[in-house]
Amino acid sequence: MSGSPKVLVPLAQGCEELEAVTIVDLLRRAGVTVVTAGLGPGPVRGSHGVVLVPDTDLDTALGEDYAMVVLPGGLPGTDHLDRDPRVRALLRRMADSGRFTAAICAAPRVLASAGLLAGKQATGYPGVLDAIAPAGATLSGDAVVADGKVITSRGPGTAMDFALTLVEQLVGRARRAEVEAALVR
Repeated sequence: MSGSPKVLVPLAQGCEELEAVTIVDLLRRAGVTVVTAGLGPGPVRGSHGVVLVPDTDLDTALGEDYAMVVLPGGLPGTDHLDRDPRVRALLRRMADSGRFTAAICAAPRVLASAGLLAGKQATGYPGVLDAIAPAGATLSGDAVVADGKVITSRGPGTAMDFALTLVEQLVGRARRAEVEAALVR
């Protein structure tokens, strides 16, 4: 891949808006190309009623190449991602080709379902940790866990730290520092 890394953020009906918007916003501030893709056509209504307009639909987005796929959490958004065979196949392809997969909140469960957490350290929303433990993950209470090319995070309150970690993994520590400084945290 040449130029700016490209990241896919699938958006499912009932996703956690704060996570989705924070991920997209901070990656774009860092100069990363982000494509948001609805599982179907049209707008996506988040779990708290905020309407998001994806850049494209997932079928169209799957025709492109990505350095990373990031799954926002939220319910029932995570359930929709988990039930979508296109999402699972994409996650497995990403892992098989040594690319990044990332998920926050309830969405690490989708990584577990796709078989990507075996032997990895991971975290997630407290109620989700029990669901990912049988997948062979070593559970962590940390806000963000990066284990190789798999990155997980706890929930809406950790979304900014998660997104900044994604920035660091894709474009480096210096760029993360620049983006974070401009946020005046």
